Amino acid sequence: MTDLISQPAYYDDLGLSFEEAWNLVEAGSTDRHSPAHMPAVGTVDETGAPQLRIMVLRDASRDARTLRFHTDLRSIKAAQVRNNGATSVLFYDMSAKLQIRMSGQTQLLPIGDVADAAWSNSTPFARRCYMAEAAPGLPIAGPSSGLPEWIQGKKPDEAQLADYRQNFSTMLVEIQSVEWLYLANPGHRRARWQWQDAQKSWQGNWLVP
Repeated sequence: MTDLISQPAYYDDLGLSFEEAWNLVEAGSTDRHSPAHMPAVGTVDETGAPQLRIMVLRDASRDARTLRFHTDLRSIKAAQVRNNGATSVLFYDMSAKLQIRMSGQTQLLPIGDVADAAWSNSTPFARRCYMAEAAPGLPIAGPSSGLPEWIQGKKPDEAQLADYRQNFSTMLVEIQSVEWLYLANPGHRRARWQWQDAQKSWQGNWLVP
């Protein structure tokens, strides 16, 4: 009983587990030191194979059921999203022993208020990567940052960045399912919640870990 008593309040509580999952994810969008700040994001390529990469979580909203990332419109990732919006995002907090998988559909939003604000609020150095002369992922003859020689190692100003805004896009994932795994010595806990459009609510149930 001692081990069970020492477990967190959400250990056997489905509702609290769901709240904790979103608490962890939302913290990742505001705290760069959070374990949820840089999740693994999976998309599907043209052959149907999953493709993973680490991305910075820019925003998370449990009310809107969305996660926001940034990407280069010329990238292979963006092409994959255009072809198939199915996306999975994996978070892991080692200290809390929590794994969270969120899945849904992604749309690219290169224009509009959200994209404009995201671009403006990013640092010049963060936006400098969109100044690459060719699309990310294309083969090149040798090692290179892909940036023009004149901006290598330098901080661009707003005038220099203006022409490259067209390469930038927000990437909005609308979450449709959340899966949770808590690792504990007395026994792991696993659950899944699925968004129900008709009821406009989440339906959750426990799973065998």
